[in-house]
Amino acid sequence: MTKIKPQFVIIVAATLILSACSGLSNTQQRVLSGGAIGTGVGVVGTAVTGGCVTCGAVIGGAVGAGAGYLVDQHEKGNLP
Repeated sequence: MTKIKPQFVIIVAATLILSACSGLSNTQQRVLSGGAIGTGVGVVGTAVTGGCVTCGAVIGGAVGAGAGYLVDQHEKGNLP
């Protein structure tokens, strides 16, 4: 039986993840990007301060997704 190299698994996973985002609208891309950035910031912030990392990830992701949506609406001229 042959072993699968970890590099191969990482490359395949990255390819699948990136290809899944190819058909998103601008709104969807901004919300997804905002959520991902917010999650990262929430995790790092709570890890540094000693808080609940899971809570920070959830709250950061929600705030980031909301901010991404608001930025999209502002770019489209739907917000003042």
